[in-house]
Amino acid sequence: MLKVFHANHSTCSQKVRLCLAEKNLSWESQKINLATNEHLEPDYLKLNPNGVVPTLIHDDAVITDSGVICEYLEEVFPQSPLMPSDPVDRARVRAWIRYLDEVPTAAVRVPSFNMAFLPRYEGMNDAAFQKEHADIRPLRKHFYEKMGRTGFGDVEVANAMEQLKAAFARMDATLADQFWLTGARVGLADFIAAPLVDRMDDLGFAEMWEKHAPHMTAWFKRIRARPSYAKAFYPKARLSEFLEIGPLHRSDEI
Repeated sequence: MLKVFHANHSTCSQKVRLCLAEKNLSWESQKINLATNEHLEPDYLKLNPNGVVPTLIHDDAVITDSGVICEYLEEVFPQSPLMPSDPVDRARVRAWIRYLDEVPTAAVRVPSFNMAFLPRYEGMNDAAFQKEHADIRPLRKHFYEKMGRTGFGDVEVANAMEQLKAAFARMDATLADQFWLTGARVGLADFIAAPLVDRMDDLGFAEMWEKHAPHMTAWFKRIRARPSYAKAFYPKARLSEFLEIGPLHRSDEI
């Protein structure tokens, strides 16, 4: 039995849902409300000490980290493979996954928080924000401290957007000669990348690739047309469907 603890709008949860859908696997859904900090409750922290989603339970095994979960699903359920059989090609997929996790996955959090989540902290003072939102996070304490209750500043925003532009340029260059990020067949790297692009699209930044990255634009249309996409991005899976999207640069007067 597969059980997944996940959140509707979490990009990392979306990666796992895409892989599950591509492999046509049945799974039990356990939705986690991030707004009420269900992911930081003691029972959940016993499963995932990092206090993040998603978490996969397969029989008695607990698997954490979205990329690890996707690779685990590939190894345990080899039908509809998302990884190539050749070791060199598999290494190339893993290189993409490492890059996507370390660069654009981290960068996309900056516009996401500045534009969608900051209203949660209105009216709080710095001490309350530190105690109620930063100190309680096992993995992301310093992320919240850097953001603060007024959001990321101009330097952090500029750095994040520069990293995202570079990531999209790299994707576009790769896709100039092939349909998918790691070859002729859709695979794990594509499903790790897609939720990040979808998030930036949801925040209103589609021009970043539609004007400058035609091959990536075509790739995004292809992957969104797959049946698995609608299963992973069901209603209320995007921020704009339940939150007001604000400006990228925020005032320190919040």
